[in-house]
Amino acid sequence: MGNRPYNIEPARRLATVNEYYFSRKGKEIAQMNAEGKDIVSLAIGSPDMPPSGETIETLCREARKADAHGYQPTVGIAELREAMADFYKRWYGVELDPRTEIQPLIGSKEGILHVTLALVNPGEGVLVPDPGYPTYTSLSKILGARIVNYSLREESGWQPDFQELEAMDLKGVKLMWTNYPNMPTGGRAKRETYERLVRFAQDHGIVVVNDNPYSFILNEAEKLSLLQVPGAKDCCIEFNSMSKSHNMPGWRVGMLATNSEFVEWILKVKSNIDSGTFRPMQLAAAQAYRNSDEWHRQANIETYRERRRIAEEIMTALGCTFDKRQQGLFLWGKIPAPYADAEELTERVLHEARVFITPGFIFGKNGARYVRISLCAKDGRMLEALERIRKVF
Repeated sequence: MGNRPYNIEPARRLATVNEYYFSRKGKEIAQMNAEGKDIVSLAIGSPDMPPSGETIETLCREARKADAHGYQPTVGIAELREAMADFYKRWYGVELDPRTEIQPLIGSKEGILHVTLALVNPGEGVLVPDPGYPTYTSLSKILGARIVNYSLREESGWQPDFQELEAMDLKGVKLMWTNYPNMPTGGRAKRETYERLVRFAQDHGIVVVNDNPYSFILNEAEKLSLLQVPGAKDCCIEFNSMSKSHNMPGWRVGMLATNSEFVEWILKVKSNIDSGTFRPMQLAAAQAYRNSDEWHRQANIETYRERRRIAEEIMTALGCTFDKRQQGLFLWGKIPAPYADAEELTERVLHEARVFITPGFIFGKNGARYVRISLCAKDGRMLEALERIRKVF
């Protein structure tokens, strides 16, 4: 038999999104490395240090047990939920019922999917920050939600403009994404912003979801949570991830915290999509939540302090300006006037200096004249990147 044309087309939803920037660019970087060009990557926020020794030891010990390898409950084991509640009490002063107000996640990306499925019907609106994490937009589009962008601006410390928000057409808007300390801009979390967000949610019947994975990184002050605001638990959800604060990006362990009704709705979605995480990994994560203050100081402050200093030198060498008060795992800088846009600069850095940094356009139109440098590379590699850039620029 001869070959017949097989005209299968993808689902229409794929026309609403492109391949994730880092997935696409990663293939180009891999090819350049295969050609011997030795690219220094300062683009992705994947911590390069290991979790605590106790965390790894717990995983190894528990994985050797013969009865540890079966399916696990989607709600997560009690030990992990209790450790998550203790973590929120210890660091944020927030009381959570581990049985009903916490849901472990396979990372925050999964949480974005499940929360949107649980709360937003096709055609309903989702408020997404610009600039903001691209997945807020892409997953909302895939699920048929209507994107309503709200602007974050440098002159306001990358905080929401509530006067502007109140003037927007909010009919049919169900969900609002926020992220502090902000990624990609490094804008700090502010109690006053959180208080305004809770009032905004209450006034408009919108659920605010705060993505909070960066509150430990280069932050020696009080750790802030949206759930510290009275009434927040009734109308808000907060994500927290072990990827950044506990050096566990590949483990895919995170959590959400909110009221018991929202948890039930989200669990209804999640339980039909996946199963619980490997039990030894859950027990190891529970151990990680008990890391000492000293471990967090070394891992989240001291490790990144020197890298941040080098990143600031790289920004200066590129002619970029930046706010030294930024927090989090990245440094965000505004490009000099001669460049048409950020990608013009980042492509030159990649192909002439062999250093990969992120153009801000991938985070929204308000990021078009900014670049982002990740602190997730060893000091030596960052110094190598600095030297290469200085030779070119």
